[in-house]
Amino acid sequence: MNAAVAAAAAIAGACTGAIAMLAFRWSERDQKRPTRTSLHTDAVLPPGVDTVLSVLRSSAVVLDEGDAVVKASSAAYALGLVRGGKLAVEPMLKMARDTRRDGEIRQVELDLPRRGTGRGEALAVSARVAPLGSRLILLLVEDLTEARRIEAVRRDFVANVSHELKTPVGALSLLSEAVMDASDDPEAVERFAGRMQIEATRLTNLVQELIDLSRVQNDDPLEDAEAVRVDELVAEAMDRCRHQAGTKEITMAAGGVGDLRIWGNRGQLAAALGNLVENAVNYSPARTRVGIAARRVNAPGGDLIEIAVTDQGIGISEKDRERIFERFYRVDPARSRATGGTGLGLAIVKHVAASHGGEVTVWSSEGQGSTFTLRLPEAGSVRDRRKPLIAGGLDDEGRPSDGDTADHDTTHDTTNEQARATRGPLPAPEVLP
Repeated sequence: MNAAVAAAAAIAGACTGAIAMLAFRWSERDQKRPTRTSLHTDAVLPPGVDTVLSVLRSSAVVLDEGDAVVKASSAAYALGLVRGGKLAVEPMLKMARDTRRDGEIRQVELDLPRRGTGRGEALAVSARVAPLGSRLILLLVEDLTEARRIEAVRRDFVANVSHELKTPVGALSLLSEAVMDASDDPEAVERFAGRMQIEATRLTNLVQELIDLSRVQNDDPLEDAEAVRVDELVAEAMDRCRHQAGTKEITMAAGGVGDLRIWGNRGQLAAALGNLVENAVNYSPARTRVGIAARRVNAPGGDLIEIAVTDQGIGISEKDRERIFERFYRVDPARSRATGGTGLGLAIVKHVAASHGGEVTVWSSEGQGSTFTLRLPEAGSVRDRRKPLIAGGLDDEGRPSDGDTADHDTTHDTTNEQARATRGPLPAPEVLP
């Protein structure tokens, strides 16, 4: 009986040892397989290479003599360079073989299909192949897609600026020649001089809007942020366009702008709203109405202030609405030349809204008009902080005030109430008047 038990124990021990040996062998073979995170570092890799490759920004792949992947970074898998332990990009594989043959370092730029999308978009990459030791090949791949996109935007911007500047500059050159040829004709000189003034004004406006756009893109508006009164912004925008509106007999009306404040850069906010009102006046027929309405709306992250500029102009087609905020894009180039438009006004509005944590939207119908709406964060709860103004006290912005200031504000509010009563209530921002 004891012999049988001993024999059974021996057999069980032998089986256990065999299973352990097989598990060990299987584990060794599994460790040699490449993984997505940081592929197995084979003993053939020179010391320190694994550490160096792990800190590189480029995607790294190391190949052995049989073109098998010895090591690859996670970024290489993300770009689709390695699949099933093999280099999946044939041009790169050919470069690796050529480098293994002659030891020469090679570099090439390729367009690779983007994985996971069906839109045919391509990834622009730069691949560099070099020998690593006597038997290994190192492949470094850098993603150039974003750099290519930025370069294309910059190139298009320079081309557009050159084209826009060439028109008024060329006109000024021709008009100056005409003035010289008509030096003995005072009427012709006066007529050409008037045209020169128009082209010079257009050139000045274009240069100024380019400066404004550059400043909006590069500056942080919150560095000089303050609580800006909406009624002051609206009044400034209306004053900016009062002459054009008077010439075309366009009525400008404001409503709901009292007791509202926006947090941001006053100059940028004034420029954005001024551009919207100016566009509304320029693209509206004579004897129509432009309305500026403001209101407070509740939002999960804090209350927002909506400022809507509504006109009864020509409207914007659906296909044009998708592009009107692009630089230099104009719905009607001929009309823009007549009104002096540069195509940068709405681009400035979009950048100002985005940099202040808001947005700008448009509703439009051809032949009926358009409504542009600015949505921007409110500067705290003004209603909770508002206190009566008294002589020698503080106003609702915490500044010393006197009786004159209080009288001025009361007069201003009364004037606004009378104007609103005369003109009637403005529609909601998304509704035409």
